[in-house]
Amino acid sequence: MYLALREMRFAKTRYMLIITIMLLVSFLVLFVTGLARGLAYANASTVKNMAADHFVVQKDADRRFTRSLLSEDHLNNVRSVVGEANAAPLNLRMTSITEKGESVKTDVTLFAVDMEGWLAPETVKGKEISNTSDGQILVDRKLEDSGVRIGTVLEDTMTGSQWTVSGFVNNESFSHTPSLFMNEQDWLKLQKLATVNGKDPGANTYNAIAVKTDKGQVDLLKDKLPDAEVISKSEAVSAVPGYKEEQGSLLMMIVFLFVISAMVLAVFFYVITIQKTSQFGILKAIGARTGYLARSVMGQVLLLSIGSLAISLLLIRVVYAVLPASMPFQLDSSTLILTCTLFIAMSLIGSLLSVFKIARTDALDAIGRTAG
Repeated sequence: MYLALREMRFAKTRYMLIITIMLLVSFLVLFVTGLARGLAYANASTVKNMAADHFVVQKDADRRFTRSLLSEDHLNNVRSVVGEANAAPLNLRMTSITEKGESVKTDVTLFAVDMEGWLAPETVKGKEISNTSDGQILVDRKLEDSGVRIGTVLEDTMTGSQWTVSGFVNNESFSHTPSLFMNEQDWLKLQKLATVNGKDPGANTYNAIAVKTDKGQVDLLKDKLPDAEVISKSEAVSAVPGYKEEQGSLLMMIVFLFVISAMVLAVFFYVITIQKTSQFGILKAIGARTGYLARSVMGQVLLLSIGSLAISLLLIRVVYAVLPASMPFQLDSSTLILTCTLFIAMSLIGSLLSVFKIARTDALDAIGRTAG
């Protein structure tokens, strides 16, 4: 490390250029990672926030709630296995709404849950609604940006149903649309006005059944429900429309950024190593071991990686502070640690080409080239 620090102090300009490039790459990696996590949460936060660990859906619905239709018998069978308190019916419908008297449409997802059960979201502003409330609804706070307030009357553009905003919930969205929550009583009224393929789906039907269960009960549920599918929460999230495609594209970008960072660092240090071949040869001739020289190069890479990451984290905090609230950006501590660890690992892997060049440097040949 002594040799590494001495060289970095001597060639300040060279290493400042390298750390600038690493800083830009590491900042981009962290920002895209935070954007990917934010988009993932914004796409399916309602499902992620639910206390359920498994869901029961129709077998041929591709694990999507919107394509699933279950009966009262399914609910009774599920409750016979996990208990009545651990199974809750769930209905949802993607639609468009307008404020009463306005023409601007907003895409939303309506959720019908037991408003006194464990699927009900926490009300952060306004009043909660009960199972007997008539024409009341809870909406995600994102709608505040479009002028929705407590007491605003919202109208479903497909059925003409109207609801009054009773309160707001936080971070509730489905397929990048704000989530709205109503009780089962209002949902039944909506169902009477809505049709599915020209037919009334019926009062006692559900899109999914949320379940609190363990591994043993999951196997029992699968045996008891041959025409239904029991899926985990992560599988339900992945089935949200557009989720896998969006995350797949962003993950590919992140992977390429890691690879590019390793390649850029490898090329820079390899060129520097070639330029210093004669110096390495002289050091070997006077007794310096290959391991010592290799540790010196890897020490430089480690210091530059940690330094660029530290500055990148400060920049990320600044950027996050000025980002608009509508920007889906999320970078929790576990993701941050994993991303930084991978970046450092890829940087060290990129330095192995220089280490290999040092190992193959022959002291006599290097001295001979210097003398010539």
